[in-house]
Amino acid sequence: MTFRLILTRHAKSAWDDIDLDDHDRVLNARGRRSADAIGDWIKDHDYLPDEVLCSDAARTTETYRRMLKRWPATDVACRFLPELYLASAASLRAVLGRATAPVVMIVAHNPGIGTLAGRLCKTAPDNPGFRTYPTAATTVLDFDAPSWSEITTGEVVDFVVPRDLIGGAEND
Repeated sequence: MTFRLILTRHAKSAWDDIDLDDHDRVLNARGRRSADAIGDWIKDHDYLPDEVLCSDAARTTETYRRMLKRWPATDVACRFLPELYLASAASLRAVLGRATAPVVMIVAHNPGIGTLAGRLCKTAPDNPGFRTYPTAATTVLDFDAPSWSEITTGEVVDFVVPRDLIGGAEND
């Protein structure tokens, strides 16, 4: 069976309130623009997920919700999971192994999401942003496997960072 995985790092978050817990940080203006641009890119390329696994942090949930608003009305099953907050690549992979839909999106944090993307690619995309996996970086991979728990490495279908779409200095 063919499975498609979309790995998205949350968009740029605000650091202006030093008393705010890290889990509660929301997107800044650049992050909101980036999340919108990635949402449009996903829609325009018909990469819409059937199931979303999203960290329950404010910046990941806001990234996902902004992308969702750009998509046509669809029934996307989304789970906001505390175990994805700052999760390692291995933890992300374990959660992915329990996915049920053929097209799954994970919205999470670095270094876990970028490390997972690197480990799952047969060949890394020829884009300098892939190595650092900046905010809102998104990789689309296809796998031929019997189940999500049995995927190994997949083919990169696409990779994008916000600066490819809207310009700017999105490089962290």
